[in-house]
Amino acid sequence: MSVARFVAVGAGRMGRSIATAFAYAGHRVAVVDLRSRTPDQWQALQQEASDEVRGSLNSLAELGAFDPALVASMVERVSWVNEAGADAALAQAEMVFEGVPETMAAKQSAMARIGAACRADAIITSTTSSILVTDLVPWVLGPERFLNIHWLNPAYLIPVVELSTHPRLDPAVLARAKALMSAIGKLPVVCGPTPGYIVPRLQALVMNEAARMVQEGAATAEEIDVATRYGMGLRFAALGVIEFIDVGGNDILFHASREMAASIDPHRYATPAIVADKMAHGQLGLKTGAGFYDYDGRDIAAYRRDILSRTLGMLQHAGHWHPPATTTHD
Repeated sequence: MSVARFVAVGAGRMGRSIATAFAYAGHRVAVVDLRSRTPDQWQALQQEASDEVRGSLNSLAELGAFDPALVASMVERVSWVNEAGADAALAQAEMVFEGVPETMAAKQSAMARIGAACRADAIITSTTSSILVTDLVPWVLGPERFLNIHWLNPAYLIPVVELSTHPRLDPAVLARAKALMSAIGKLPVVCGPTPGYIVPRLQALVMNEAARMVQEGAATAEEIDVATRYGMGLRFAALGVIEFIDVGGNDILFHASREMAASIDPHRYATPAIVADKMAHGQLGLKTGAGFYDYDGRDIAAYRRDILSRTLGMLQHAGHWHPPATTTHD
C-alpha cells in the first residue's frame, strides 16, 4: 500500500471528517491518535471512527451523490494509526492537520510531537476554531510552514476552508496549501490572524440577532427560519455579502444602519467607518462604478444577467420558482 500524503492528528469528529474528504478525493490519508490507549480501547476507537467515515459516505451515496459501490474503496483509503505508530506516519506526510481538543496544553503537546516527527518540507496546520494562529506559532518547529486551516462542518461536504495566516508564513507554503485544498475540491479563502475567521465571525452575529428576535417576541423561530432560508439565505447563496452591498448600494446599508442604530441598538448597528467613508466619496457600488469593487470597464449588463442567473438557479433548486400564469385572473 502506498503511504498517506495527508495526516489528520486526532481521531475525533474533525479528524474523521478530514479523512472522509481526502478519501472521497482519491487520496490515502492517515488518522493519527496521540493518546496512549489499551488495545481494547484502541480497537473500539478505530471501529467507531471507521464506522463514522463509512456512515458519512453511505449517506451521501444514498442521496445520489455517487455510486454506492465506491464507498468500500474510499473507506480503504483511510488508515488508522495509534500512538505507537504516530511518528512513522507523520514522517511520511506532505501535509498535517492538527485536530486535538481545543486547549492550549493539548495544542502545544501535539505541535511538539508533529514538529519533531515531520519532514522539513511538510506543511503543518491547525484546525482550531478558537485559538489564533499567532498564539500557536511559538509552539511550532518551523513556523514558516505553519498556518491555521479552519474547515466548516460537515467538513467533508462544505467546500470553503479558511486559511488563517501570520507574518512569518512563507508565501510559497500558503500557495501550496491553497493548491492542495483546491485539488480535493475545496474553496480556500485567506484571512489574517483574526478571531472567528470569516464565516464564524459573520454567522455569530446573525445567529445571536435571530435568537434575540425570538426572545423579544419579534417573530417566531419558524418565521425567522423561513425568512432566512428563502429570503436572506437564497440571496447570500447567489451573492457574496460584500458583493451584495455593492449591488444594492452602499447608501442603502448606510441609511439602514443609521435607522436601526436609532431604533434598535446604537452599538450593534453602528456604521463601520469604511461604509461612511465610501458614502462620503460617492462610492456607492455598482450604480456609481465603484464601491468595495471597481466596475470600470466591466460589462454591467452581462454582470446583472449573471446575478439574475445565480439567483434564479437558487430559487429553482429550492423549489420556489413557479411557471408563469397562462391565463389572466380577474
